[in-house]
Amino acid sequence: MASTSKVDLSGEDEEELERFDDFTLASSWERFISEIEAVCRQWHANGPKNLLEKGAVKLDFSQKLYKVKFELKYALKSYNIEYYFETSSGGKIVDGNSTLHDLQLCFGVKDFVVIAPQSVSGVVLDSPEASKLLSAVAIALTNCSSLWPAFVPVHDPSRKAYIGIQNMGTVFTRTFEADRIGSQVPVKLMHLEGLYELFVSKFNSQIIRALDMPAVSFVHILVAYSTLDFAMHLYKVHFIMTSTYRIIHHDDDDLQSLGSEKEEYGENHGSETHNKSQWDDDCPWSEWFSAEDPVKGLELTATWSEKMVESSLEMAELENASPHEAEKWMILPILSPNLDSSEGNRIGYASQLHLLVDALNMSVDAQFIEDFVSAVENSGSNNLKSSMVVPPPTVLDRVFKDLFHEGSQVIAFAKGEHKISRAIKGAPFGSLFALFCLHALWVGTCNIRAIAVLWIEFIREVRWCWEESQPLPKMQPNGSIDLSTCLINQKLQMLAICIEKKCEMNEDFQDCVGSNEHSYDHMEEDSPVGDKITNKQIHGDEFDGIRDSPLIQDGLHGSGTTSRPSMKHGDTVSVDLKSSDHKRRGSAGVVGSMKLLKSYQSMHAPFTQVAPLMTEDMHEERLQAVEAFGNSFLHAISLQNFSAQLEKDILSSDMSAFKAANPDAVFEDFIRWHSPGDWESDEKEESGSSKSPATKGLKDDWPPSGRLSQRMSEQGNSWRKIWNDAPALPLYEQKPLLDPFREGEKILHYLETLRPHQLLEQMVCTTFRASADTLHQTNFGGLKQMTAKMEQLYRTMASTLKPLQTNHISGNSETIEDLRRLCVIFEHVEKLLTLAASLHRKFMQAPRLSEAIFTDYYNFYLPRMGTGSTGSQDVDEKEFDIKYQVMTRERQCVSNMFSPPTANQSWRKVLSMGNLLNGHEPIVRETIFSVRDSLSNNHYAAHNPRGLQQEIETYRMYICGTSNDLRRLLLGDPHSFLHHGCNGYKTHGFQKYAKE
Repeated sequence: MASTSKVDLSGEDEEELERFDDFTLASSWERFISEIEAVCRQWHANGPKNLLEKGAVKLDFSQKLYKVKFELKYALKSYNIEYYFETSSGGKIVDGNSTLHDLQLCFGVKDFVVIAPQSVSGVVLDSPEASKLLSAVAIALTNCSSLWPAFVPVHDPSRKAYIGIQNMGTVFTRTFEADRIGSQVPVKLMHLEGLYELFVSKFNSQIIRALDMPAVSFVHILVAYSTLDFAMHLYKVHFIMTSTYRIIHHDDDDLQSLGSEKEEYGENHGSETHNKSQWDDDCPWSEWFSAEDPVKGLELTATWSEKMVESSLEMAELENASPHEAEKWMILPILSPNLDSSEGNRIGYASQLHLLVDALNMSVDAQFIEDFVSAVENSGSNNLKSSMVVPPPTVLDRVFKDLFHEGSQVIAFAKGEHKISRAIKGAPFGSLFALFCLHALWVGTCNIRAIAVLWIEFIREVRWCWEESQPLPKMQPNGSIDLSTCLINQKLQMLAICIEKKCEMNEDFQDCVGSNEHSYDHMEEDSPVGDKITNKQIHGDEFDGIRDSPLIQDGLHGSGTTSRPSMKHGDTVSVDLKSSDHKRRGSAGVVGSMKLLKSYQSMHAPFTQVAPLMTEDMHEERLQAVEAFGNSFLHAISLQNFSAQLEKDILSSDMSAFKAANPDAVFEDFIRWHSPGDWESDEKEESGSSKSPATKGLKDDWPPSGRLSQRMSEQGNSWRKIWNDAPALPLYEQKPLLDPFREGEKILHYLETLRPHQLLEQMVCTTFRASADTLHQTNFGGLKQMTAKMEQLYRTMASTLKPLQTNHISGNSETIEDLRRLCVIFEHVEKLLTLAASLHRKFMQAPRLSEAIFTDYYNFYLPRMGTGSTGSQDVDEKEFDIKYQVMTRERQCVSNMFSPPTANQSWRKVLSMGNLLNGHEPIVRETIFSVRDSLSNNHYAAHNPRGLQQEIETYRMYICGTSNDLRRLLLGDPHSFLHHGCNGYKTHGFQKYAKE
């Protein structure tokens, strides 16, 4: 048989030369059919599972549609026969599903075969050739008892035209026809009424063509059909419609201006008026740049429920139906192509951080920051000058106006910071140096020369504040020095405190305190310490500032007791006025019931200076000085708490103040007050008396039995030596521990002589921290994935930036590469956060949709985050095309996004289609007309005793159209209305037609 013979298909000429084939048995066309049949039988036998194992290719637009192909030759031409199949068995094709193949969508088929020539166009341009190919495939599939529909692409490729046929396994076949009108569509076909009449006309014409009768009979039947309107009155038409609407945010002009905004940052930053409102005007980064909206638009697909239509008047009514009446809404977010690719003009923190890391790499070998300004100016290279653009004076004026003159009030730094932000050694969010770093990102092209010019001008402004005794803006003039921040921020905070103290001295604050000395001498000496400190200690704090850590004296001796017993309000002491009281100065009040050992007078707590504030480098210098001092005691204690407690000047100041407040005191009295742990009491009555009422203190045995600790009793003890040398001076007569003039000049010297790489290292840490803190303030609806990603970003930054905190990365290319990889990670997180923010703003009234879209995109984008760079070639470039069903309560939120078109958008557009949504007509309208017939109790199938009804589409027309594009696809059964004379036409008719 021809269907099973193995014959060489190389051509008829070669067959004549070899003289092996007997052409009386099979022609070349029949052998071609046999080859197709063999391939189809093989595909049938393998099934979807085995075909997948043998290399079936999955289509990009579908998750479950695959194809296999085989190459055939016939009449010196090569053809490809392709079999499209789904992995899931059973089920029904859902109309309007975007993941379907065109032929599945148009004709409602599931698995199908396509045969096409191997040519540039991939279509059959010759009509007889197309019919012959279709006949060959149809015969082969019939011989295989296969129900697969077969298609042949015809005409011009732009028309996407097909002809097809399918054996239905009964006494009839179905034919398919698809075509497209690519030019201006007739107005009638833009409306549902015209489309309905088109289907009816095709329906009638196919019925008439199917009647294979003499001419006289044909005339009678035609008259009968025309009179009775056969298709309209005897058959009801099933109608399904899907309309697709699209809204695109027209921000192309804004995107083109992003580059100019970046270069002309100074002119645009801080502007109070904007010509256009941006989508991210309320986002925290809008002060620095306008990000591209990652959600470019929205595509809404509204599907109406199936209806039975009997006349064109019903179609006219459906033309005016609102999309809100549709049964089902599906949305597809249209995302920016730059969202999952590094290509394109995308402006954000990550892009500028890349430039800042490059500037750090250039600064490693430089000695002075001024070198970058002078080197470029003296260079003859125009390319170097053009690549290192410096901001013009007008830009600098605006930058420093924002830094030093606008909003100079102190900011609550911790307000916008993440809880892990302090692990990054940079300036706090909102501080002066942090704002300077953020400005540096956007001045010029963030090159090393622009940064050098900006830093030099910054130091000039800081020095002006110092010399004019003006408060340093955006810095705390009091409080402790935060040693967890970068050294530049510590220096600026120290300078702000020095300016504050300098102002106090310029106002002759000491004289003001001296004028109140008379009131000090007449204070009630028997009042509790707590009351005195409440009234006077504030005054002392204003004079001496705040130390970087409390002066906890128990650290001096290692004991766990409190060095200075705090007196509660309401403690009472005996009135004890002596002649020595008139010599007492700087007393803050009595210390409970404690008495001086020699004179039995009440012990007074003095006003003392707080420990001087110190930055990180000052702590290191003082520790080295303590170690160089060589005293074993001081060296041992320095290992515990060297920052304030063991410094000789602090201890001497405390002793002088104690002597002034207690003229008859001895060294042992100072130890009992300052370091109780170094006073050993045999009976331990002393400690008890300090906690008892004052009335009980008068009855205690005197003198108390006790002694100094061993370390305080040693020969040559440094504390006793300091006691002997300390003069009796109250607080207001002592020299301040912190000399603001000297410390201020030292700080300015540090800032002016800072090496470039040290500046850039601290700038990189601060800028990463400030940029992340800015993004952290974004409101994105509390999405769990985004929250976790932000926390992960902070931890990654803390570990990556740690080498920069040691100031030992000079020439370390590995650290630079780590920083560049960190920029890529930052870019990934920034993209996700802008998407989360945009979705949250657009779907604020439908949070379920925003969460679902972001979750799916997060999982879609996650593989890209693991790559070394965005847009990696190893990652699948498939677009994000997931659709989401809109609940009834969410429809209004989605509808509001389709704002009525403005006059500029609609002046040249003539509305040609109905079913408008807020003035927007569908961009695509898909309609399906079909006629169905029952398979039971008629000529399609044998008699069913149970009377079960099963319907099949005998005619179907799928129309997908716009105002200037219409695609018509017709499925028809030319024999479904014939009750006689159809048997045998299925196979023999095609063979006869082909041979003719």
